[in-house]
Amino acid sequence: MADLRNFVCWDPGVRNVQMVAGEVPGLGAVFDVAVRVPFGAMTLRYQVITWEPPGRLVVRAETSTLKSLDEILVEPGPNGATVIYDADLQLRSGLRFANPALGAVFGRIGQRAADGLRRVLAEDRPPVS
Repeated sequence: MADLRNFVCWDPGVRNVQMVAGEVPGLGAVFDVAVRVPFGAMTLRYQVITWEPPGRLVVRAETSTLKSLDEILVEPGPNGATVIYDADLQLRSGLRFANPALGAVFGRIGQRAADGLRRVLAEDRPPVS
């Protein structure tokens, strides 16, 4: 989960991911994540701001119009692991009024990503990197 380049394997909203800073995934690594939006694609630059291997990752992306803070927790269990992905997206400046609508739209997007992650984890295939 720390290598955001794997997002393209399970999140249908992600078109492409490139690691643009850092030699390996982890604290300080930076990824350009191209996501699908209604009008085409948008690239968000995510920086790893917290990395507590093996189970916690926090990444942040900010543009002039959007702020995203994503926390990923991987909790081992007796039958595998549970992945908890919490993304807090907030529109900024003059677009703040649309934050409630963003939440509704992102809920559907998040569900498709969660379904994709379940599918990929069930396949037990190696990551992209």
